[in-house]
Amino acid sequence: MDFLLNVLWIILGGGWLICLEYLAAGVLLCLTVVGIPFGLQCFKLAKLGLVPFGHDFDEVPGAGVGSFALNVLWLVVAGIWIFLSHLVLGVALALTIIGIPFAFQHLKFGMLALAPFGKRLQR
Repeated sequence: MDFLLNVLWIILGGGWLICLEYLAAGVLLCLTVVGIPFGLQCFKLAKLGLVPFGHDFDEVPGAGVGSFALNVLWLVVAGIWIFLSHLVLGVALALTIIGIPFAFQHLKFGMLALAPFGKRLQR
């Protein structure tokens, strides 16, 4: 079932576009030394953007003050805007019956986009 939903996500839900956007942002951020940690988080979001069904994220044990500080910086610079975009897309998709599973994925994206440091993807 996850495979079918992921294929529909890529075709109808814009998964390929989300993945490309996060990949492009990750590459641009990795061009600078300061942006490398943020670029790596974009790659994490790109992977989830391509195949979100069947994947989830949890806290990394031992993520400490460094992750918290990077999450605060991420939240101020980009996290809020990414969260709001996924929230709007999620609400718009939830208005249709077919879009409800995709809406849940956008809400999952939004939660990860608020604070991606100290989180890991799991199957």
